[in-house]
Amino acid sequence: MAEVLVLPKGAGRSYEMKKMRAIFKADEEETAQRYSVSEWWLEPGCEGPGAHSHEKNDEIFYVIEGTVAILLGSEWIEAEAGAFIRIPAGVTHDFRNTSGKTAGMLNVFIPGGFERHMPAIVDWFAANG
Repeated sequence: MAEVLVLPKGAGRSYEMKKMRAIFKADEEETAQRYSVSEWWLEPGCEGPGAHSHEKNDEIFYVIEGTVAILLGSEWIEAEAGAFIRIPAGVTHDFRNTSGKTAGMLNVFIPGGFERHMPAIVDWFAANG
């Protein structure tokens, strides 16, 4: 039986990447690898992770604060607070903050396991970002 998980604002496993911060709220340890849930916070001018796709994973983004530009295939859209975006496996995507204010998104990654890549991503941003 899974345990109830309650985290206060700002709590979770945090990963700093220059102008971007990810806070993992629940991942494979808590969800038996079914999904992961994280917040992504982008400072003004943050270029995001770069265009990429996930071969076997769907992603859900919900903009919780500010406005985020999101690449879906070959088209950029503007997504304001309250916007919901589902990105099926295989679709190229990216996100960035082109506004003058901090922006935040809730992310659900299905199935889980993405958090395993976070240490290498943090290292890449430290060297290149």
